[in-house]
Amino acid sequence: MGTPVNIIVGSHVWIEDPDVSWIDGQVLKINGKDAEIETTNGKKVNANLSKIYPKDMEAPPGGVDDMTKLSYLHEPGVLQNLKARYELNEIYTYTGNILIAINPFQRLPHIYGAHMMQQYKGAPFGELSPHVFAVADVAYRAMINEKKSNSILVSGESGAGKTETTKMLMQYLAFLGGRAGTEGRTVEQQVLESNPVLEAFGNAKTVRNNNSSRFGKFVEIQFDKSGRISGAAIRTYLLERSRVCQINDPERNYHCFYLLCAAPQESKCYELADVSDAREYLATRRAMDIVGISQKDQEAIFRVVAAILHIGNIEFTKGKEVDSSVPKDDNAKFHLKTTAELLMCDADALEDALCKRVMITPEEVIKRSLDPQSAAVSRDGLAKTIYSRLFDWLVDKINNSIGQDPKSKSLIGVLDIYGFESFKANSFEQFCINFTNEKLQQHFNQHVFKMEQEEYTKEEINWSYIEFVDNQDVLDLIEKKPGGIIALLDEACMFPKSTHETFANKLYQTFKNHKRFIKPKLSRTDFTIAHYAGEVLYQSDQFLDKNKDYVVPEHQDLLSASKCSFVSGLFPPLPEETSKSSKFSSIGSRFKLQLQSLMDTLNSTEPHYIRCVKPNNLLKPAIFENVNIMQQLRCGGVLEAIRISCAGYPTRRAFFEFINRFGILAPETIEANCDEKTACQKILEKMELKGYQIGKTKVFLRAGQMAELDARRAQVLSNAAKVIQRRVRTHQARRHYLALRKKTIYVQSRWRGRLACKLYEHLRREAAAVKIQKNIRRHEARKAYKELQVAVLTLQRAIRATAARKEFRFRKQTKASIIIQARWRCHKAAIYYKRLKKGTIVTQCRWRGRVSRRELRKLKMAAKETGALQEAKDKLEKRVEELTWRLQLEKGLKTNLEESKAQEIAKLQNSLQEMQIKYEETNALLIKERENVKKVVEEEPPVIKETQVIVEDTQKIETLTAEIESLKTSLESERQKADDFERKYNEAQACSEERGKKVEDMEKKGRQLQESLTRLEEKITNLESENQVLRQQAVSMAPNKFLSGRSRSIIQRTESGHIIPEAKTPMSNQEMHSASMHRREPSDGLDDKPQKSLNEKQQENQELLIRCIAQHLGFAGNRPIAACIIYKCLLHWRSFEVERTSVFDRIIQTIGHAIETQDNNDVLAYWLSNASTLLLLLQRTLKASGAAGMAPQRRRSSSATLFGRMTQSFRGTPAGVNLSLVNGSASRGVDTLRQVEAKYPALLFKQQLTAYVEKIYGMIRDNLKKEISPLLGLCIQAPRTSRASLVKGSSRSVANTEAQRALIAHWQGIVKSLGNFLNTLKANHVPPFLVRKVFTQIFSFINVQLFNSLLLRRECCSFSNGEYVKAGLAELEHWCYKATDEYAGSAWDELKHIRQAIGFLVIHQKPKKTLDEISHDLCPVLSIQQLYRISTMYWDDKYGTHSVSSDVISNMRVLMTEDSNNAVSNSFLLDDDSSIPFSVDDISKSMEQIDIADIEPPPLIRENSGFSFLLPRPD
Repeated sequence: MGTPVNIIVGSHVWIEDPDVSWIDGQVLKINGKDAEIETTNGKKVNANLSKIYPKDMEAPPGGVDDMTKLSYLHEPGVLQNLKARYELNEIYTYTGNILIAINPFQRLPHIYGAHMMQQYKGAPFGELSPHVFAVADVAYRAMINEKKSNSILVSGESGAGKTETTKMLMQYLAFLGGRAGTEGRTVEQQVLESNPVLEAFGNAKTVRNNNSSRFGKFVEIQFDKSGRISGAAIRTYLLERSRVCQINDPERNYHCFYLLCAAPQESKCYELADVSDAREYLATRRAMDIVGISQKDQEAIFRVVAAILHIGNIEFTKGKEVDSSVPKDDNAKFHLKTTAELLMCDADALEDALCKRVMITPEEVIKRSLDPQSAAVSRDGLAKTIYSRLFDWLVDKINNSIGQDPKSKSLIGVLDIYGFESFKANSFEQFCINFTNEKLQQHFNQHVFKMEQEEYTKEEINWSYIEFVDNQDVLDLIEKKPGGIIALLDEACMFPKSTHETFANKLYQTFKNHKRFIKPKLSRTDFTIAHYAGEVLYQSDQFLDKNKDYVVPEHQDLLSASKCSFVSGLFPPLPEETSKSSKFSSIGSRFKLQLQSLMDTLNSTEPHYIRCVKPNNLLKPAIFENVNIMQQLRCGGVLEAIRISCAGYPTRRAFFEFINRFGILAPETIEANCDEKTACQKILEKMELKGYQIGKTKVFLRAGQMAELDARRAQVLSNAAKVIQRRVRTHQARRHYLALRKKTIYVQSRWRGRLACKLYEHLRREAAAVKIQKNIRRHEARKAYKELQVAVLTLQRAIRATAARKEFRFRKQTKASIIIQARWRCHKAAIYYKRLKKGTIVTQCRWRGRVSRRELRKLKMAAKETGALQEAKDKLEKRVEELTWRLQLEKGLKTNLEESKAQEIAKLQNSLQEMQIKYEETNALLIKERENVKKVVEEEPPVIKETQVIVEDTQKIETLTAEIESLKTSLESERQKADDFERKYNEAQACSEERGKKVEDMEKKGRQLQESLTRLEEKITNLESENQVLRQQAVSMAPNKFLSGRSRSIIQRTESGHIIPEAKTPMSNQEMHSASMHRREPSDGLDDKPQKSLNEKQQENQELLIRCIAQHLGFAGNRPIAACIIYKCLLHWRSFEVERTSVFDRIIQTIGHAIETQDNNDVLAYWLSNASTLLLLLQRTLKASGAAGMAPQRRRSSSATLFGRMTQSFRGTPAGVNLSLVNGSASRGVDTLRQVEAKYPALLFKQQLTAYVEKIYGMIRDNLKKEISPLLGLCIQAPRTSRASLVKGSSRSVANTEAQRALIAHWQGIVKSLGNFLNTLKANHVPPFLVRKVFTQIFSFINVQLFNSLLLRRECCSFSNGEYVKAGLAELEHWCYKATDEYAGSAWDELKHIRQAIGFLVIHQKPKKTLDEISHDLCPVLSIQQLYRISTMYWDDKYGTHSVSSDVISNMRVLMTEDSNNAVSNSFLLDDDSSIPFSVDDISKSMEQIDIADIEPPPLIRENSGFSFLLPRPD
């Protein structure tokens, strides 16, 4: 299984470890055949090279799903792969076609259920993740296709999950081949429900498992020719009878005893965690009901179980006679009596049967007493016999209830049998169990070897017979006649005096030289057998007792005579010749025959293997015990299968994988233009390997050659690494040199700068010294100068003071002289001034008198001219009048303003009146002044007086002028206030206009709401009336043969609903009905012949219409002609209002015949457009009869609105003017069509038409799904092909471009299909609403298919595949953009799951992402289960990066556990929605109005006079 070749220093290897079985490490050094290894836990270990196995460092962190893909197929590689997958909750792993299932010890509902069964149904084996469903599906498909029976062998030790796996297999087979059975029960249901019954009576708690099967079970599920389950049979093997009497602490007896007792307090019972015996008892009783066990038999069964419990409580003691026994005490006698009552037999006879034996001799019949020990043995034998017979009866009852199909030629057998067992104490049961496993292991080895040979033959490689170790010698040791262990055991049982010691000595003597038989040194009765899984030490103490299979005659006679028919049926009387026969029967011989029969059955079927593994003995999740699992793999034969594979070609690699891994060994082969097989051949030839084989699709390598290639590859990579290191070191050295040179220059510059600084400092100090000396010298010179200056200044001050005193005395004398002179001169000037002033005043008086006289003459002349004053007065009056007019004008303009403005104007008027009064007073004063002036002129008053009068008059004029100015100012202020009021008025008016508009809008909305409410009330009333009509007439009318399932269901719902009482017929309907009756009365008196001709004419018209619409009439604009013609004809013929007519049925038949070809999308789209348009017209036109009377009061009150009056006018239109409504100007849209009182046929026609719209829609949608499904499969599988093609051609970039172009071609095929489909729908004018619904569901289907494939196939969860799918999704997004929202709608949003999943695959630095970022930012739509699945399956085939961190995975597990506890659905797969996503109301609301007035009739009916009403009429 491995080879030490090419293990060098630095290699990563596996070495054995006593604690964890295998541990990895790195080789530090090699000394000859030994190597020093440093393990991952830090220890240094020395190991022999022959015990070291290489470790694959390029294995994916999540393991591989098929262990044949491992680069190194050895024990540590297998163990590490299983551990890596188990940590990710991937409990299933393939080894070729063998499935290894590790018990998770927790519920994983997300990997089971109907949704998962649907995914694995028909999927090729190995395409999806490993699963028990895949094995069952392969067996089922092989049975169907090859017409050969198959078998599935489930094995494993106690607690490994064999029973649960068997349940899953039967559930899946029932899912594939389920069929209803008789009496309301299905065969598969009874098979599944037989499990609880058999578990209750055949399972028990052991040290290793709480629900261990203590018997072998082979379920034969029979199938008929069509692949449906037709029958089933259950075969059981070796029930552990000794458990009934002997239980080792802390194990339990069979479950049925605890179910009956429900764990009473007085008995010592071990309870199971999370298991209620009372609930299990009820579940078992329900299961018994399902499998067909009557209540009477159930009571009898549990009565027998109770009797066995009481038998166990009977104890014996010595009797009065020698070697006799009697019940020990009253308690024993009570249990004896209770047992007799339960078994309905005599208590004394029961005591005699337990305590005595009858010996028949030729002379007499002797009754012999038994000692207490023998009596206890007899008691235990009775209990075991009763329980064994009861279990066999249950199995037979279940088989009879299920029933077998004698005509069935194929079956699938599911074998659930105990695994290899090796305990501290191993007895006869373990011997038989291990014998069974030896047989199955031989069968398993042969199958594995056969599979190996088939693989070689399939790949057309040269192979020779490969020897493998067979275990036939162990089987001969056990079963060979006459010298096998079982034969010797039977021989010992035949002799009464034989003991286990004599039996053991016989074994020692017989097999002392057998290599598989070992005699222990410290025991005289034990023996050891070297099985394929290891040595097992058996204790032969109870072999003889447990091998005996005869019923004590006393027990047989006692129970066969029971008054209970059930008990007596368990022990039927033996035939006379049988009772007299002395032929010996044993458990071992019978078991050997059963096992041989089982092997014959298995050899006649195609086997499939499932190996169940228990990860730990604590029965807890997330614990992986390496040593325990390695032992189970060894016991299960998995390691033996690996060893067989290693004997041939253990390493197999597909060509492209081999080239991707080892292409660097011969790069010229990749660059050359050669195929993959040739490239692989050249690589192997260059490496000079021998013994390899190249098949059709794979490279087959012998053991050790993979390691040698890896060593060569590591050497090439090492050389390349050395070159890279050399270049890197050169680069680093040069970079170091450049850095050192740069730093040296820098240091030099710093030192030179330092020297320059020192020189500068010296120069600076020298200059400073010179400057200091200069300053000191200057200071001394200045000091001397200052002293000299002070002395000179003192001398000058004294001299100058003397001169100043002399000058002061001189100036004082001079000033006194000047003062005297000034006084004298002033006196002379004053005298002169007085004289001059007196002469000046005299001169002035005379001159002023002269001037005054001149002015007086001028005033006199002006006084004579009074016209000037009058003119000034007139100007003032005009000005006042103008102001008054303006005020009145302003007052007239502001009459609508507020009262305050009027008061202001009144104040202005008062002021104006006061001004007028003042003006009049002024005029009066002016007149008086004139008169005074006249008097003054006449009297010639003094000049001063006249001058004073003129001055006063001028002042008054100025006063008036000032008052006028003040009035102007107040007028301007009032005008400004008026402007402000006018502006506020305009603003208020604009605000009121806006509010008025809002009020009008609200009124408009109110009217619209009222109209909508009216329409809704009418629709509800129509529906109620329609339902009432359907209820009243559905019973009387025979169902139409073309009535769809939906219509029938609607009628049934209406019949079962509440009956609405009949309402009164409205007045308009009564008038119309009376008018129609008056019109019909004259025709009643006519002959039948004109009436017949009229009916024939109508029939001809209908026939012509049907022939016409059967043709493709096309479209008028975007309106389907056929729908419009049908509607016009039905409306004209009043077909909606008649009680009986056949025209509706014929139209439905025509549509049904037209869509029989489901593959023609053009025809389907044409009829979808016509049917939806016709349904729209009917929806907006028809109303049930009596609808008006059933309307609520609120609807009648709404007729006062405009819409209500229009509705009433349409209702009240006479029947004779319907053509004008259809062809006239009133028919401008659907809303203007009058509503018709529809009868039952019309309503039924509407329902049928609705059903056909839904049916055609579904057919169109399903056709598109069928068309794109193969392309979706190619899209999700394309990356593997593209990666394989990367090695072809001379340029990788060219090949990569071609591969990506090939992949995009698949997506472009989908886009092309979508585009053609959209063009077909557009060409047939299918309503955009339905087109959007179709593409929304199609994109949802694409999302479901791609997303589910991503989660179920690990090879799809890769980085490169994410890039490929992302590019394909971009094509779909571009198509949605081109299709526009009118037709694509929200289709792109339906791809949210696959878009977010692909986005997660292609993001970088996944380990740095937290769970919150992933679940809320990156993938908010995906559930935790889906994120966990993607994270654990992800692998980077492009850059080799890792998935999310282990902390994120752990947090996901915690959340998943919480979700499972909260009973939330754990399914990570999406379901496709195939429902109809719209209703009739949705179509009615979404489609626009249709004008049918100008539709031209087709040529077939245009010239017919009966269809003249179809011709368009001018307005």
